[in-house]
Amino acid sequence: MIKDFKRRSIQLLLPLFTLAAFVGCNKDISLSLDSSRDETIGLVPIDTVSAKVSTYQLDDIPTSATGTMLVGKNSNAVTGSMKSTAYMRLGIGTISNASIPDDAVLDSVTLVLTPNKYFYGDTTKVQKISVHRVTEEITQTQIDLTKPADERPVFVTSAAIFSKQKFAYENTPLAELSFKPRIQSADSLFFRFNNTISNELFTMIKNNDNRIQSSTSFQEYFKGLALVPDNSNAALIGFKDTVFLQVHYSFLNNEGTKSVGKQYFSIDNKAYQYNQIETDRSATKFAPLTLKNPQITSQQTDGNVFLEGSTGVVAKIEFPTLLELVNNPSIAVNKAELVIEVPNGASTIFDQPQSLVLMVASNNGNPISLLTSPYSTTTQQATLVRGNDFGSNGTYTFNLIEYLTKIKTTAYNNTSLYLSLPTSGLFSTGNRLILAKDNENDPKIKLNILYTKFQ
Repeated sequence: MIKDFKRRSIQLLLPLFTLAAFVGCNKDISLSLDSSRDETIGLVPIDTVSAKVSTYQLDDIPTSATGTMLVGKNSNAVTGSMKSTAYMRLGIGTISNASIPDDAVLDSVTLVLTPNKYFYGDTTKVQKISVHRVTEEITQTQIDLTKPADERPVFVTSAAIFSKQKFAYENTPLAELSFKPRIQSADSLFFRFNNTISNELFTMIKNNDNRIQSSTSFQEYFKGLALVPDNSNAALIGFKDTVFLQVHYSFLNNEGTKSVGKQYFSIDNKAYQYNQIETDRSATKFAPLTLKNPQITSQQTDGNVFLEGSTGVVAKIEFPTLLELVNNPSIAVNKAELVIEVPNGASTIFDQPQSLVLMVASNNGNPISLLTSPYSTTTQQATLVRGNDFGSNGTYTFNLIEYLTKIKTTAYNNTSLYLSLPTSGLFSTGNRLILAKDNENDPKIKLNILYTKFQ
């Protein structure tokens, strides 16, 4: 009798709500019974649960000390162009111990760069890079750690140089090189400096000039180098941050035959090597996207939403009515999965990111934390599941069960989610991902919630 009463007074239904990431109210709910057959009983339209997806421009992206010097430019018709100039500060390297014979003559001064095999764009076309002398001291931006946590990006914990910073350099280049990248062979590139600066550096070394007695004194005289891509470039190229400015010379040895020698300057502190990023979205639907106007909805961009490394562009996801669902006392959430769809990899020439992360953003738009795997401290990364040969979309899937629990708390009140590259890619690559759209030009993002309802 008691068992029969419980069966009648409590109905356990396991509906599967699909909250499609649309700004409008065209949503589907898939309802399933928790039975041995797991039958789906139908699709029901709903107007009360909606989601909003936007493209969002983050501020303060630290691109210093990443290990990658990113130089080049890449463009596409949907999101516009991205251009990266690499800055560096040089130290005296082996120069302080240099011993050059009195009769030595200069052969050349050459900057040597080694590709790290990263590229993004068309490497079949000729690329051009110019080397310029920096005329302004390269400095870090100090972080005010006294500010509340919700006013500081979670990924900035110490002094850094940010992608938006720019330091002045001479208009006339010290060296230029045009080349076709051979990424797999990773051949070094050699930029031969002009005679004026080459002779000046060589004379300083021979005379043991005071300006080369320490890296500090040298940097007061020579503040650094900027590697500037040509506007016609079609690819971003990654280089190792082990850079050598080699001074080659020759002399007669004790036997009276010609000998050669070499000394070099190098990066003395990698915290002062960074990539400065510029974008041009003026001919696209994303033209309004700026630091002052950081958010643009998918409705304004024909449904296109994208994320991009180094520029700090992410996809912002909001579920305005989700709190109402999880606060319903008659509902217990059992499972929550956020599914992001991307175009089939065969439809693009660019590799899609192997994984993505989610950041939790406060109501002022600041990313305050990285979403972790449920009930752990490890950052959750959703791995790409590629589309099949029949043209199905690829997917990234996140477990949001703990996030749904936390949005009930004050700390997570009015928060949103930022879909982003992992921070390693966000700070040092130009990788871009445009999300898939449905037939109505809405981003294909779904939040699937499995819950138990008590009646």
